[in-house]
Amino acid sequence: MMPAARESLLDAAYAALARRPWSAVRMVDVAATAGVSRQTLYNEFGSKDGLARALVRREADGYLVGVERALTAHGDARERLTATAEWTTASARENALVRAMLTGCWSERLPSPTLSAVPSSSAVPAQRRADGALPSPGDFVALVRDRAVTVIAGPGVHKSDAADLARSCELAVRLALSCVAAPPGEGGVADLVRSALHRQPV
Repeated sequence: MMPAARESLLDAAYAALARRPWSAVRMVDVAATAGVSRQTLYNEFGSKDGLARALVRREADGYLVGVERALTAHGDARERLTATAEWTTASARENALVRAMLTGCWSERLPSPTLSAVPSSSAVPAQRRADGALPSPGDFVALVRDRAVTVIAGPGVHKSDAADLARSCELAVRLALSCVAAPPGEGGVADLVRSALHRQPV
């Protein structure tokens, strides 16, 4: 199957989830919306659980691509971390699956696949990846922190400087996650992150 058809099926599943709880999303409707047969859908994802895992994996990947964009959009380290925090809170606000992944709070409306890997007999490489372990909230913190350190520090950074930078990066990520759980007032996450990092070695 073409990757474009897989994306169409995931788009159809995401759109269906916006309209009704996952328990009420039917595979036949997802296939019809994407313009493929139900058999094609099952060949690609294996089951409704397989489709859920693939959807969660895609949204996780999309969030991390946005993190990468935020980290490379500015020259100043504090602004890079501020942009990353803003992207995190905006993504969680706009995407219920990203919010659930970042907080670990899965509502009854959402699919809630187990985060551990599941046995995969799929011949589809993208599905084998989706059947692998999915990131937990703690994994996301580590992924974003480590990526931020790599981008901001660059090669040849001193070990103690890298440790300080890792703490600052983790602080920015955790502040963003706290803003997801309890939205901040005026000034938003940007003001919080800037003032927190003001005293941090970045």
